[in-house]
Amino acid sequence: SSPHGPCGSGSIGNVEYDHAHCFVSDFWPPSASSWIDRCHSWPPPHFVNDIIRNGCHFVAIGHKLGNHTDNEWRISFSQAEYKLVCSMNHTQFLTYGLLKLFLKEIINEGLRDEDKLLCSYHMKTAIFWAIQQNALPRWCPQNLLVGFWVCFKLLLKWVYEGVCPNFFIPENNMFLCNIYGEAQKTLFTRLYRLYENGIPLLLHMSLSIRSDIINVLCNPRLTICADEHTLISEVEFDEDIFGEIEVKDSITTLDLHTCEKHLHMVEQLSGLPLTQYHIVMLQKLTATILQHTAFILHSMYTYTCSNKQLYIVNKVACRLMKLSAKFGFVSDMLYIAMYYYKTFRYRDALSVIDLTKVKLAQPYLMYRSHVDRESYTEAVGGQSLSTKMRQAVARNIIFENTIFYINELMPEQQSSNQNNQPILIIPPLVLLYMLEFLCSRHVDTMRAQKALDDLLALVHHDQGQLVPVELRDISWEILGICQQITEDLQGALFSYQQSLRQDPENEIQTATRQRIRDLHL
Repeated sequence: SSPHGPCGSGSIGNVEYDHAHCFVSDFWPPSASSWIDRCHSWPPPHFVNDIIRNGCHFVAIGHKLGNHTDNEWRISFSQAEYKLVCSMNHTQFLTYGLLKLFLKEIINEGLRDEDKLLCSYHMKTAIFWAIQQNALPRWCPQNLLVGFWVCFKLLLKWVYEGVCPNFFIPENNMFLCNIYGEAQKTLFTRLYRLYENGIPLLLHMSLSIRSDIINVLCNPRLTICADEHTLISEVEFDEDIFGEIEVKDSITTLDLHTCEKHLHMVEQLSGLPLTQYHIVMLQKLTATILQHTAFILHSMYTYTCSNKQLYIVNKVACRLMKLSAKFGFVSDMLYIAMYYYKTFRYRDALSVIDLTKVKLAQPYLMYRSHVDRESYTEAVGGQSLSTKMRQAVARNIIFENTIFYINELMPEQQSSNQNNQPILIIPPLVLLYMLEFLCSRHVDTMRAQKALDDLLALVHHDQGQLVPVELRDISWEILGICQQITEDLQGALFSYQQSLRQDPENEIQTATRQRIRDLHL
């Protein structure tokens, strides 16, 4: 054997080995206690408990720059690292393997052993940090190269700063002994040249790896679910992502100053190196901020400024609404229609409604889990999440209860707010028919009746696809409001009673009971 760190290294036939004499410790070292507190998302709790329970080892190697190199022992987390590798999903493991091959066949290719500053342990550390810090929200085959690139950029950052934090004891800088001064500058220059080449630099690797990479680049259709280890389709993957975006699309805005702060924050974040998940989330948040700003502007200046000032405010607000439609879901166009209705531009609102209705009727449209998978894949399969969101995805319409969007729904928002609900959630097609009915009453009574008939058929007969079960309370409520406006009081009473029988998702019962009292039947 020959010395290799704390090990004796050699080979038996084609098999390479590292053999280390060590002492075993049954206890987890206090200097690594911070690692336990970091394990929120990875590794899973049972892995963490198993690692802690099995302690660590001590191997015979001292600090290269110290005075007691031949007498010191170092904490070894090799068993913990083995368990961490076992806890990786398949894509994370492939990424780790790809990093090791990248080190061997590209970074260290042609270098003498004494000139090789990076080792496979640095690659292992990079993938560990990337997984634990959620640098990539979804580790799946179609993101294999994205995951590799995330790790490579992290490595590049470490070399630039001259600091590679040990995964278990971050205070320990693993670059301290050999990557500093001129050696650090030379290594960074070498890595940065590779970085400038982008992902195609991997095509300089061995022939077998090259062909596999090309296959990954050209076949992004299947995904491995990180938790279940089962194959799921691209469509199911997108459902999860857009559902998560809808849940996280919540911004508390009380005034213009808060909106301005949020926009400034988005501007700062957009300058960072972002994954496609970060990008699409920021785009949706941008659309939401612009929508809030437009409605807040209108409520601030409608009754307090001159006609000329009001004209300018409305012009700015309309521009914000149109801009928001370029970032959000297909269903976000309904916010434009709502703004036009609120400002008495009924024909403009109906034009937007017509366009939205066409988009919502496309066979490839995804609304929650309701989607024609083949049509969706044919229309937008393999495209960016941003493109999919703007062209083929609808989600529920969110009313912040501190902002009034439609006068007819003010009692419902007030009831919801009084019951500590910050938002009102409405299915997009229900809101579309309501807006079409309200606008058409002023310009086309026959069309208004048709919209009401469509709304009635949807609410009465939908089986939970376009009117989710948990949103039937507001859907029946909206139908009742439209019926009451047309003086169909018996129909309105029935709809309100149906609303009260549903799960109180939106907490609108106070408004519903008041509307029943107002019918005077």
